[in-house]
Amino acid sequence: MNTPAQLSLPLYLPDDETFASFWPGENTSLLAALQGALSQQHGSYLYFWSREGGGRSHLLHAACAELSARGEAVGYVPLDKRTWFVPEVLEGMENLALVCIDNIECIAGDPEWEMAIFDLYNRILEIGKTRLLITGDRPPRQLNLGLPDLASRLDWGQIYRLQPLSDDDKLQAMQLRAGLRGFELPEDVGRFLLKRLDREMRTLFDTLDRLDRASISAQRKLTIPFVKEALEL
Repeated sequence: MNTPAQLSLPLYLPDDETFASFWPGENTSLLAALQGALSQQHGSYLYFWSREGGGRSHLLHAACAELSARGEAVGYVPLDKRTWFVPEVLEGMENLALVCIDNIECIAGDPEWEMAIFDLYNRILEIGKTRLLITGDRPPRQLNLGLPDLASRLDWGQIYRLQPLSDDDKLQAMQLRAGLRGFELPEDVGRFLLKRLDREMRTLFDTLDRLDRASISAQRKLTIPFVKEALEL
């Protein structure tokens, strides 16, 4: 999905993590706020948080995909992978249509990164054209940042908690994922997976992809006996 309009970083954004593939659960307000920010022609700032695996990266990837499809320039900075780049990568990002900073908790206590993000925030605020989306694993005031002014800035905008999905929502999310990939996940198979596997959505989605490949190879439908055999459960 990388295009010349995207930030050049040594990573690729998954092309299957879009708004269409995101099951909202109790997060309709957050989704509406994100869509509202992306539809505006002026700058905006939104922060949302969840535990790891809660779907925050998916939503940032979706936002990048939506604006990239419009031909607008976007930047995605996953701070959990910051060893791949340096804080100077943020220079000039205030000229992009969208900047997504993921996992900001990873740079808490790193003075160079904290100052770089603080400076970028101020440049974006001054120019007023860039949508800025930031995610963390907790609210801004609880990030244990060493730079008080950065904590204050992060607390200024719209702040949302990305609510975890219930088991029924996770089943719906898996069935949506399966449907988008062109196969059917029966309800009994989905509930079996929820009982037997780690319920973190990335694990569930990776398992679905594995089962899809196994089903195609064996020319068999997804049933509980087949799933047990394929996953050696």
